[in-house]
Amino acid sequence: MNVPIINKYKAYPPMKIKKRVWPSKLIEKTPIWCSVDLRDGNQALVNPMTVVKKKAMFEVLVELGFNEIEVGFPSASLMENEFLRQLIDQNLIPDDVTVQILCQARRSLIEKSFSSFSGARRVIFHLYNSTSTLQRQVVFNKSKKEVIELAVKGVLDIKELSGNNPETEVILQYSPESFTGTEMPFALEICESVIKAWDPKPQEKVILNLPATVEMSTPNVYADQIEWFISHLNNKDQAIISIHPHNDRGTAVAAAELALMAGAERVEGTLFGNGERTGNVDIITMAMNLLTQGIDPDLKINDINRLIKIYEDTTEMKVHPRHPYAGELVFTAFSGSHQDAISKGLAEMKEKGAGLWEVPYLPLDPGDIGRKYEKVIRINSQSGKGGFAFVLERDFGLRLPRGMRPEFGEVFQRYLDSVKREVAPEEIYQCFKKEYLLSREPFELLDFREYTEENTGGESPKVQVRATLRVKGKRQKIQSSGSGPIDAFVKGLSQSGLADFRLIHYEEHTLEEGSDSKAVAFIGIGLEENKAVFGAGEDSHIAIASAKAVVSALNRYHG
Repeated sequence: MNVPIINKYKAYPPMKIKKRVWPSKLIEKTPIWCSVDLRDGNQALVNPMTVVKKKAMFEVLVELGFNEIEVGFPSASLMENEFLRQLIDQNLIPDDVTVQILCQARRSLIEKSFSSFSGARRVIFHLYNSTSTLQRQVVFNKSKKEVIELAVKGVLDIKELSGNNPETEVILQYSPESFTGTEMPFALEICESVIKAWDPKPQEKVILNLPATVEMSTPNVYADQIEWFISHLNNKDQAIISIHPHNDRGTAVAAAELALMAGAERVEGTLFGNGERTGNVDIITMAMNLLTQGIDPDLKINDINRLIKIYEDTTEMKVHPRHPYAGELVFTAFSGSHQDAISKGLAEMKEKGAGLWEVPYLPLDPGDIGRKYEKVIRINSQSGKGGFAFVLERDFGLRLPRGMRPEFGEVFQRYLDSVKREVAPEEIYQCFKKEYLLSREPFELLDFREYTEENTGGESPKVQVRATLRVKGKRQKIQSSGSGPIDAFVKGLSQSGLADFRLIHYEEHTLEEGSDSKAVAFIGIGLEENKAVFGAGEDSHIAIASAKAVVSALNRYHG
């Protein structure tokens, strides 16, 4: 029978909590992080990591600052057993790092696990069995009582073998697998049975890991489940509440953050969210989120590019270009309005000096994670004047006057529309150079000399200019005086009948420091009412650069 697609699914039932408190809470401290890259992440790879790659990943996790690292499922894999033995036998586990192993609630596998970590100083023994309604009925065909007995038997086996291995401190972690698909009263019952069976010593705690093995609901429901569980748990002081969200609905980070607000203390996840199906909760994103809220994430994430390279080398996975914080394009703006806002924000931050980070569209200072500003703004056909102006100043030292930007914007937009792709900074400069610095028709400045006239009558001395131009192929000489070289040059052009215009705008600045530095001048001229045209000129002599800018503007007007 064909069932309409919409009738194949039903809404996940909400929790009935009259006075939930988590929505008013804030995350005020960093959770205990546990990386599961070497187990959960590894088992989701097309090509699982070799022992060499696992070692490289382990080393980077230690370097990042993880104090708890799940290293594998040694009772089920010869390679993972070999890797764990190498860590222990070669003394590669720092004193402040606790390795974690995963094991099903079966005596034979528990015994193999103890053999695999023999000689270790401290181990988190992660025991699990599935508790969900669906798996109890469909996969295992077991009653609630049988499922509890299985978990308790596993705990008692671990307790017995721990007594036989006093050189290793064993910390119990229990996961009711598919916690979010389990009736909450039953999840509570089995976890309390586990704590009772383990019978923690004073100051000892059992880690209760409550996984969203499959993300089945909106994040607020997961938070409700965590809050309900904690509020009903006996002997809370004997437990650490851990979460392990998966990302089937694409909301694992949100679910984890809300669960922390609901009282969870520990988060299991992976770098960049690698894991089965759509992945695990992304610890890097969570850590960055904490950082942007003024909370130290206790992870060394100040060189994200190096971390990405190691991750991609070991997992053969790629970090998506739009991945939060880490993606190649996340600190990039193509939109013109965004570019303009970023440019102004960065300029104001520079002017104010160190202080609170406040730049539009950039929630995090790229420099804090090893990125550089040169990649903040990139240009394509969606960009605007703020973007190309920022790049011209950043890469080539050209500070275009604000009035000039719309004019060049139209020129540059035509180029962008023709190429229909992202353009490199050099292309922007070449487009500017072609439009403003290389024009030779109808005017070309061949020679320019200035002289200061003798002071007569106590007035300010005049400046005399003698210049040679080629106008439509013919050489023309002009000579005139003025209050300055540009005033004299403009008057000479008018008196000779070559060009008659008003000087509307003038700016100049040096391009480089030092005796050989060049100067650039920007000139705006008016030839008709309400008609302004800009030109630019470069030269080691500012007066010649200014004269070239006048000629550039004339050529652009007549062109």
